[in-house]
Amino acid sequence: MDYAADAQRTDLMTITRFVLNEQSKHPESRGDFTILLSHIVLGCKFVCSAVNKGEEQKKLDVLSNEVFVKALVSSGRTCILVSEEDEEATFVEPSKRGRYCVVFDPLDGSSNIDCGVSIGTIFGIYSVKDGGEPTLDDVLQPGKNMVAAGYCMYGSSCTLVISTGSGVNGFTLDPSLGEFILTHPDIEIPKKGKIYSVNEGNAKNWDGPTAKYVEKCKFPIDGSSSKSLRYIGSMVADVHRTLLYGGIFLYPADKKSPNGKLRVLYEVFPMSFLMEQAGGQAFTGKQRALDMVPKKIHERSPIFLGSYDDVEEIKALYAAEENK
Repeated sequence: MDYAADAQRTDLMTITRFVLNEQSKHPESRGDFTILLSHIVLGCKFVCSAVNKGEEQKKLDVLSNEVFVKALVSSGRTCILVSEEDEEATFVEPSKRGRYCVVFDPLDGSSNIDCGVSIGTIFGIYSVKDGGEPTLDDVLQPGKNMVAAGYCMYGSSCTLVISTGSGVNGFTLDPSLGEFILTHPDIEIPKKGKIYSVNEGNAKNWDGPTAKYVEKCKFPIDGSSSKSLRYIGSMVADVHRTLLYGGIFLYPADKKSPNGKLRVLYEVFPMSFLMEQAGGQAFTGKQRALDMVPKKIHERSPIFLGSYDDVEEIKALYAAEENK
């Protein structure tokens, strides 16, 4: 009998226990963040269940958004919410107000629902200075100011990946327990990967550095083997694979979308935060992604994120283009 394996199986590190352990490292904390996170987890469980029941896309989009907004407001720990589904930010009424801003995409990749492809929820959390009336500026902050970020992927299993600023951990929902259990402790992205992930259908509109980089992935000049292409078209699924296996995910700007397609606050920032925490990089074609200061809540940006060395290569191509 393998006692070590049994001990591992019976010592269940749930996400609640994990977050409480983290909290105990900060004696000054009041448990607000832990409460907020438990409400986010509840939202993820609800959406996971709804996705598995096969609700149609239109309903699921609206349902997911309502569930998250209500869960976050009722936590009593938030003051501003920004959702991909709502044109305006939601300001929480004073009686239910807390000190966190949450930015989220309640159901990313939802156009893939009907064909069974993995979809997910992406979120980022900012802390607001105590006192004073909350304003949009509290949420229009660079991504490096986030206190936590994560995503929940609804696929063959329900996986929640989160960072609170000291590494990245992955939890899997055990349906028999109704609990997220730690299954991927301390995720570290490989320094270099063998996969590139991009929508090649947009190739005719790419700029020089992106075209050169993808060409290099397919036809390496240094005699190394070419990279494999994997593109699902659901950001959560593509980034999840990149995080675990290494490589690079790119959604560049092009002639059709000069500012790129992905939204800064609730797609680019949370995923870039996780990548950096896992030892990778995230770059916009001009700067480190997490240094951007958004001016609008639904602003878009190009993004290149993944293994450190792979992103380094694309940075070099953009630097060379600039120095021409």
